[in-house]
Amino acid sequence: MLIYLCGAIEYSPDHGKAWRAEATRFLHELGHQVYDPALDEKKDLTDEEVCHFRGWKKTDLARFQHTIRKIIRYDLDWIEQRSDAIVAYWDEYSGKGAGTQGELTLAHRRGIPVYLVSPLPQEEISGWILGCVTEFFPNFDELREHLRRQQPAPGAQTAPACA
Repeated sequence: MLIYLCGAIEYSPDHGKAWRAEATRFLHELGHQVYDPALDEKKDLTDEEVCHFRGWKKTDLARFQHTIRKIIRYDLDWIEQRSDAIVAYWDEYSGKGAGTQGELTLAHRRGIPVYLVSPLPQEEISGWILGCVTEFFPNFDELREHLRRQQPAPGAQTAPACA
């Protein structure tokens, strides 16, 4: 499976890199491929856009909007056209942005499974977000165990697809 890692980047102190690195390790151990949008800063941006777009948010709204729309399109295309599942991390920084909400909504709309990990109590998470979620986990250990249980047994045969 190709799993898209979804969660706060813009307002997260480490741009969402620590949890994604941990998740990538165990997902690779389970044999999954991972797309980490926090590591792919280039996407389809020019070198100038990569270097300056965050500053343009204050100084040149039109250039910022042009660039951020390229990022939005790129990330949503990844989810819609390539991803088999989403692993999302919802923390106190997730609600400050909007990308995570948009990505989870798109995944839900397209029938892509969404596995949400959050240390926050469920009642503190938006009902919209919970409505987009396939499975909810209070920590990564429980997600890891759930995904392990979903793995086929070694040597297990799967039925051939019927035409």
